Amino acid sequence: MDENQIFDEMWGRSETLRAPYGLFKDWFDGEEPARLRAKQREAEELFRLTGITFNVYGRAEAEERLIPFDIVPRIISGLEWQRLSKGIDQRVRAINAFLHDIYHGQEIIKAGRLPEEMITNNDAFLPEMIGVRPPGGVYTHIVGIDLVRTDDNQFYVLEDNARTPSGVSYMLENRETMLQMFPELFARNRVQRVENYPSDLRTSLAACAPGGAGSSPKVAVLTPGIYNSAYFEHAFLADQMGVELVEGHDLRVIDGRVAMRTTQGYEPIDVLYRRVDDDFLDPLNFNPDSALGIPGIMDVYRAGGITIANAPGTGIADDKAIYSYMPEIVQFYTGERPILENVPTWRCSEPDALAYVLDNLSELVVKEVHGSGGYGMLIGPTASKKDLALFRKKLKARPGNYIAQPTLALSTVPVFSNKGLAPRHVDLRPFVLVSPNRINITPGGLTRVALKKGSLVVNSSQGGGTKDTWVLED
Repeated sequence: MDENQIFDEMWGRSETLRAPYGLFKDWFDGEEPARLRAKQREAEELFRLTGITFNVYGRAEAEERLIPFDIVPRIISGLEWQRLSKGIDQRVRAINAFLHDIYHGQEIIKAGRLPEEMITNNDAFLPEMIGVRPPGGVYTHIVGIDLVRTDDNQFYVLEDNARTPSGVSYMLENRETMLQMFPELFARNRVQRVENYPSDLRTSLAACAPGGAGSSPKVAVLTPGIYNSAYFEHAFLADQMGVELVEGHDLRVIDGRVAMRTTQGYEPIDVLYRRVDDDFLDPLNFNPDSALGIPGIMDVYRAGGITIANAPGTGIADDKAIYSYMPEIVQFYTGERPILENVPTWRCSEPDALAYVLDNLSELVVKEVHGSGGYGMLIGPTASKKDLALFRKKLKARPGNYIAQPTLALSTVPVFSNKGLAPRHVDLRPFVLVSPNRINITPGGLTRVALKKGSLVVNSSQGGGTKDTWVLED
């Protein structure tokens, strides 16, 4: 990739400092490098003491890693954020409408805007949800929309996380760390707050409680347990919201309600923020071997006795083949042109698209339609001949399992290094809370940064780190 084609969020495409970074750069130039190096080490120690880690799957030793953190904030102007927020709001409304439609009338299929096989042949489609309307009509209570930037006013949606989006705890801890270490920076810059997210989350979840829950619905967080890669986040959010963190064996169905074991006996709960995948949620309805879920919870859910956030079956909106239809989905359900563009996408299930991808494999990014975390993907320009040959075989064997996209010139932001500031590629995951009467978008989100020079892979599982994301008040 030609470095001259890359938009830098601090410098644009020239040597002229962009306005959002003005006050930060003045401060940075007045700091001693030795102090900043000490602060970077202090941040790493804070993360270690707080236990901000994630587990790496696929390793015999069940390795636990520290999330790398960079002390240079990513700064977005208020005007930029206004446009992004409108696009995110529009997209989330469309996703909720789409999910309701495919589990009810399937009008988008009848209108010829989406092929029927995209639903019927999709592993993420849950027949058990047909005809089910979640309390308040909300399917995606918490959404993460992954964005990338390529120019001053050009953002693309890279993927939609509508099942169990993770990373919000890192957003909150990044801000807490920066506030603790650099209070003078926040005195100079008017940065919008993110600290209210846990209370906003609880309020939003409570607003989605089923009828009859009363004025103080009982909320709990369901975790698969300590060996899950995002367990830190599950425990963190439960603690911050002031609700119970539970595992499947803590819950049971009693008299048509899902009840939680307490020292006073079993108490009914109204809203379950689940971080367990659909297949493991209910061994009576899904995987019979699951020890992570609650037998019979789907029967209670279908009867309207509990809210499950996010709703079962929302994973189909995570599907990368469905993603390729999002411009049509947005227009169909909102009657508006999409504010945020998709990355151009080739569906390898289509013969012409597959032929193009095979001919241009070394120039494209190839992803599994149900993949996540940076696993199971190919970045053509940096792949070895062996990797290209392997993916060529995979594509020919199961073309419907993959989509392909061009290798975008992702924007860079500065990170702190021993030589000063150095550009690294980033993406952004804003977090959205959806309740029956409101869509609440937290200003900023999680910025993930590729810490290796030239790398486009920002996932923490693949060596990436995080940084605080500032949205200015202007």
